[in-house]
Amino acid sequence: DKAKAQIEDTWAHEGGDNKPEAFEPGKGFAIMYIPKLDVVVPIAEGISKPKVLDKGMVGHYGEGKLKTAMPADKQGNFAVAGHRNTHGEPFRYINQLRPGDPIVVETKSAYYTYEMASILPQTSPSNVSVIDPVPKQSGFKAPGRYITLTTCTPEFTSTYRMIVWGKLVDERPRSKGKPQGLAG
Repeated sequence: DKAKAQIEDTWAHEGGDNKPEAFEPGKGFAIMYIPKLDVVVPIAEGISKPKVLDKGMVGHYGEGKLKTAMPADKQGNFAVAGHRNTHGEPFRYINQLRPGDPIVVETKSAYYTYEMASILPQTSPSNVSVIDPVPKQSGFKAPGRYITLTTCTPEFTSTYRMIVWGKLVDERPRSKGKPQGLAG
């Protein structure tokens, strides 16, 4: 909650300028909503356990060979990691998501609504193809605008990874208000 409030406060004080958003490692830059699971969690740059994940935030794969797209990119895969147990456990119940369930990412300038498309219940931690621009095993066949959620499985272990994929279905400026799934 504190990190979410800090992000919102930063947006409020930066005003409505259209400067590109700064993405510093460990700093929150967006907020993820998974309405079906009652999840509201900050997204920070990087997947460092001590700087991001262990602080209860979701981390964006944004560095080196694991660099993935940002929501505003016109094509690519916005891939994030989050804990399933402990540290706020933002991805504890992502296995309960079903095709069509919304996953919303709010940035300083826009809301990006993705619809859950598919799940890979278990894969090796070394299977980095799941965060490719067109993620393997996702069912997506062509370039598009995707989201990938990664977490450990089974619960209370880090033996394997569970993967949930979604496809962008709506992008709206924050000035137009919250998307339908979040309104109210």
